[in-house]
Amino acid sequence: MSSQPFLRNIFTDITASIPNHQHYDKCGEFELNMMECLEAYGTDRGRLKCADLISDFQECVGRKKQLMRFHAMRNERHRQWLAGERSSEEHYAPPPRVDSY
Repeated sequence: MSSQPFLRNIFTDITASIPNHQHYDKCGEFELNMMECLEAYGTDRGRLKCADLISDFQECVGRKKQLMRFHAMRNERHRQWLAGERSSEEHYAPPPRVDSY
C-alpha cells in the first residue's frame, strides 16, 4: 500500500514512480484498479472499501494461493509415492519431447 513521504523533496519526487507494476502485463491492471479506488476513497477509508481490490493485487504479486496449491499437490503426490500408490516412474509426469516446443 502506498503512502505519502513524511518529508517531500526533490529526491522523493524523482523516485516516486519507480516501485510499481504498471509495466508488467500480469499485475498492472490490478494495481491500477486498486490505486483508482484508493484515490477515490482516500487511504484510510479506502482500506475498508477497497479491501477486495487490495487483496487481488497482493495475490497477483505474491502468488500465495498458487504456491500453497502447488505445495499441497506436491505433498499429496509424495504421500502417495510413500504409501505405494504411485511407482517411481509415475511419481512425476513424463517430460515432453525435446522437439515439441
